[in-house]
Amino acid sequence: MTRTRRPILRRLRILLIYLVIFGVMMTAISMWRTRDAPDGPAPPIHGETLAGEAFELAEFRGEPVLVHFWATWCPICELEAPTIDALAEDYRVITVAAWSGGREKVAAHVEEEGITAPVLVDDPGRFADAYGVQAVPTTFVVAPDGTVSAATSGYTTGIGLRLRLWWASAFGGEGQP
Repeated sequence: MTRTRRPILRRLRILLIYLVIFGVMMTAISMWRTRDAPDGPAPPIHGETLAGEAFELAEFRGEPVLVHFWATWCPICELEAPTIDALAEDYRVITVAAWSGGREKVAAHVEEEGITAPVLVDDPGRFADAYGVQAVPTTFVVAPDGTVSAATSGYTTGIGLRLRLWWASAFGGEGQP
């Protein structure tokens, strides 16, 4: 091996170590933030979406549902919104705008950002409290049997969410991938 390749390989190893440490830290933070997440049956969510449609989580037994809590003031939520919208094209998705200043403010934000996934407004945070949400964004996958099969807090990739939805569909509420 030449002398010029050694420093490059050393730098790559150091970068890999930093990435692994970062990944472990982010996973630990997400686990801490979702420590109060329901284990077992998903708490009920019901109401009228911004589009004026009735929503009842219990009506979607038999298929996985992504429940995504977010807020209008959250920059990470804005970054993740296109991912959630893309998932809503293939899966049942409900987004819950918590602690966001009321229906009018949420509606203006949804229009401004071009959000297309269904939105329930949870300004008092009663659904967020029932799910143990401590930070936004926080996302839950409800398995076809109505149990919470996955919970994550913070930015999550589309691939990660699709894998969790696939796992819930394939294995019901039996643990997380």
